[in-house]
Amino acid sequence: MNVHAAFHQTTAAVPPIVQVSNLVRSFDAGTNVLDHLDLTIGDGEFVALLGRSGSGKSTLLRTLAGLDAAPEGTVSVPPQRAVVFQEPRLIPWKPVWANVALGLGASDARERAVAALTEVGLGHRLDAWPLTLSGGEAQRAALARALVRQPKLLLLDEPFAALDALTRLKTQGLVASLWMTHRPAILLVTHDVDEALLLADRVLVLDKGRIALDWRVNLERPRRHAQRGFAELRAGLLRELGIDEEEEGVEPLESSVAALIKAQSGGNPSPVDRDLIVSHVGVSL
Repeated sequence: MNVHAAFHQTTAAVPPIVQVSNLVRSFDAGTNVLDHLDLTIGDGEFVALLGRSGSGKSTLLRTLAGLDAAPEGTVSVPPQRAVVFQEPRLIPWKPVWANVALGLGASDARERAVAALTEVGLGHRLDAWPLTLSGGEAQRAALARALVRQPKLLLLDEPFAALDALTRLKTQGLVASLWMTHRPAILLVTHDVDEALLLADRVLVLDKGRIALDWRVNLERPRRHAQRGFAELRAGLLRELGIDEEEEGVEPLESSVAALIKAQSGGNPSPVDRDLIVSHVGVSL
């Protein structure tokens, strides 16, 4: 497969719903975390943002969410936006449906919350207390809380980072399905190259306060690790990030993912989980 045909430098190919120009954010005198950053995200576009720890990824996301001010530069975002953080941030003294309906202030708030929870597979947990949910269930509830607001822009701040490998694969698939159904613009902050390639239309790299790399991923959906061309794209992006898989000792994709999932399932995955692993990774267990 020609890597450059499926993975090339780009600008937003659809009308922008997010426009950022000359954004500067600094926390210490003389140090700009975001240094005259420019960014556009198209309506309905799925964008993944990679970068080293401390590179300003979450700072940019919080600015787009309106949680942090933008004292220098211009930021244009739609008013209908929602955020999902790494932690679910559910209120423990409210049942799950009430967490999702929080702040809606409409007569049909419970009905809308029930519909959102059903869509993420939690229709049977409406009256459960947050502390009784598994990690994956809690994060799905957080997704429902965001989606019930019908956002034009959905901001995801490493929402899968705290999940085990198998739950992570399932939740990634859920996010991809929800995006295909509702088509909000999405900005996903992640450290995971595989995750970025599985989900995003564009992959950005933030370095030294600016967008240092902007690539469009032209792989057919739904995407799988075992998909033709995926490994080449992964290797190409790692090279662009300055990582040589052989020199750095990066374990081959198939063995690393499969071994981790097998370990986390006690060495004996269920038939459903086994099928999921085979379809994503392309190996048998």
